[in-house]
Amino acid sequence: MANKAILLMGPTAVGKTSLVLQLSNYFPIEIVSVDSALIYRDLNIGSAKPNLDELSLVPHHLIDILSPLDNYSVANFLRDCNASIREINRRGKLPVLVGGTMMYYNALINGISQLPESNPELRQILENEFDHLGNRIMHDRLALLDPISAARIAINDRQRIGRALEVYMMTGKPMSDAIKDHKLPGLIDCSYLSMAILPENRSGLHKRINERFENMLKAGFIEEVIDLRQKYPFLCSDHNSMRTVGYRQVWEYLEGKITRESLSEQGMAATRQLAKRQITWLRSMDVITIDDENLDLIVLLQKVIELINHWQGVT
Repeated sequence: MANKAILLMGPTAVGKTSLVLQLSNYFPIEIVSVDSALIYRDLNIGSAKPNLDELSLVPHHLIDILSPLDNYSVANFLRDCNASIREINRRGKLPVLVGGTMMYYNALINGISQLPESNPELRQILENEFDHLGNRIMHDRLALLDPISAARIAINDRQRIGRALEVYMMTGKPMSDAIKDHKLPGLIDCSYLSMAILPENRSGLHKRINERFENMLKAGFIEEVIDLRQKYPFLCSDHNSMRTVGYRQVWEYLEGKITRESLSEQGMAATRQLAKRQITWLRSMDVITIDDENLDLIVLLQKVIELINHWQGVT
């Protein structure tokens, strides 16, 4: 029998965490985080991670599973998420996948293309050829082997030219064909209900975003990043954990690149841009949308309960 899951999506700051915690009063759920920041330990304030009391209310999965020094691919997420769904269903509970990383949701619904990992020795050979022959000749070589990829890659984009040549040399196929042959499925043996909180009142959402970022700063966001830098001496701005919205801006502030005032302004602006991208993703996906002008928790909760009951055949 197929597993079941609820997908609850939405842009940042719409109240997904509060809503799903309330949902536990009506259904026997466990929560699977779909958030590329919550996977990291010690990223608490800036990631809006549920606090210890909230985490104790309902079992949570895929939170605090990695060091901030680690990388985590979409393929890793698909593996871990499917494993969590199977375990939760086995216990007779209903997994609710909640978060705001649209790339993860897209992978769950559509699967992903998984190309071979880079080969260091082959990569070094290509780097030497780039140094000796130049970007244009290497791009011309790619055009002969893989004209589709070459047409999409600029002549000076050495990294992408090299990757496309590397894939061809490893697979014997153009990258476009290799992508088709290395498709990873998304949700495996799972029926699901896909919902998204999609606010029409953009100004209201922006107000919530601005207030939340200021509250994060008041709660010690800057101090959190200072502590991270001390606890993880090798942590740098290139790590994925520090490239997330909010952490990137605090890091730049601590490096003296922006002022305290600019930190607030840029952090809010970056979060608003994130919300805009999330909404664009959601509008392109096949999801049931819900909304309330004031993003009222009780109103949204009632709509979600009705959708789940209908999906489960409860009248």
